[in-house]
Amino acid sequence: MSTMRKPEAVATGLQVLQPSGWPQPKGYANGIMAEGRLVVTGGVVGWDVAGRFADGFVAQVRQTLENIVAILAEGGAQPHHLVRLTWYVVDMDEYVTNLKALGKAYREVIGTHYPSMALVQVVRLVEPSARLEIEATAVVSS
Repeated sequence: MSTMRKPEAVATGLQVLQPSGWPQPKGYANGIMAEGRLVVTGGVVGWDVAGRFADGFVAQVRQTLENIVAILAEGGAQPHHLVRLTWYVVDMDEYVTNLKALGKAYREVIGTHYPSMALVQVVRLVEPSARLEIEATAVVSS
C-alpha cells in the first residue's frame, strides 16, 4: 500500500510510494509515481557558468543543485517536480562526513521535496576537478 507524504506531492501530481510497514526514509523517497512531461538532465557537475568549480565538496553539491534547478527551469519544471536523483561521488566518506551540511544545502536549493535517490561511488568523473555528478529526472503534470 502506498501513502502520500508531502502536500507538494498532491499539488504536482506526484505520489510518494511507501510500502506499508517499511521504515520511513530520511532525505529521499523509496519511489514516486508520476504522469506528465518528462524533463531529464545529463550528469550535472558543480561548476559555474564560466566553467569554474566551486571549492570543496559541499560547495560543489550546492552549485550542482543550483545548476539542476536552472536546467529544470529551461524545461518548465521546478524542484518539486523531481522524481529521481542519481548521485555519483568520488569519495563516499566525503559524502558521509558532510551529511549535515549537505542536508542544509539541499534544503536551501531544492526545499523539502525528497525524490527517489541513489548514491554511487565511482573511481573518477570525466571532469578531474569534479567531486560529484548528479543526474536528475522530473515530471511536470499536464
